[in-house]
Amino acid sequence: MSRYNHNDTKTTRILRISEVINRLGISRSGLYERIKNGDLPKPINLGGRRVGFIEHEIDTWVQQRIEKSRTL
Repeated sequence: MSRYNHNDTKTTRILRISEVINRLGISRSGLYERIKNGDLPKPINLGGRRVGFIEHEIDTWVQQRIEKSRTL
C-alpha cells in the first residue's frame, strides 16, 4: 500500500488573465499579441470562455527574460 504525502507534491496553480497581466505589467492586448507570436506560453481552457495560465510556465518565462537581459 502506498502512502500519500502532500509535502512531496507540487501544487499547480492556475493564473487568470488579470493575474498574468498584473504580474507582467502588460496590457491585455499585449498579452494576446505575445501569445500569438509564440513569445508567451499558451493558456489552457478552463471551460466556456475562461482560460488560465500555468503559474510555473509564467515564472519560467519571466526568469528566461531576466537571464536573457543579463547576458546582452
